[in-house]
Amino acid sequence: MGGTALATAGVLAFSLRPSPPHVESAPNASHPLCNDIARHYPRRLLGEDRIEARGTGVAVWGDSTVILRCGMKPPKPTTDLCLNVNGVDWVLRSDSSSESREESKSEKESKKTLITYGRDPAVEVTVTADSTTAAGDTLVDLGDAVRAIPQKSKCI
Repeated sequence: MGGTALATAGVLAFSLRPSPPHVESAPNASHPLCNDIARHYPRRLLGEDRIEARGTGVAVWGDSTVILRCGMKPPKPTTDLCLNVNGVDWVLRSDSSSESREESKSEKESKKTLITYGRDPAVEVTVTADSTTAAGDTLVDLGDAVRAIPQKSKCI
């Protein structure tokens, strides 16, 4: 009887575990370079562990504190803010796909979405944190992985 209760408790605990978050895959998520860089994603970002996520080309850290989608269409030349972080150009997106759903003003202010510039496929990173420093730290930590996608053009 003790073994049965223990097995039942184990099954119950497993079934109560939250399912991995589903994040919509990028249009070109199956690109071979996305698979290549995924092997080099850090285990931790902003003190959060990388968790299992549903979606091809998707990586998630913490409770969706950081969401990465590889396989995005590269942005065209833009007047949006473009930053070079350790050899990787990133554009701060003002028309981000992650803003398509309704969000409160405070959610929008604390969410930063950036996309690599000059790399195909592009990598989109959304950071939900209380400071700009968090986004910068994330980009630094992702730089080694993202640099594996060749840069064809630079920010203007």
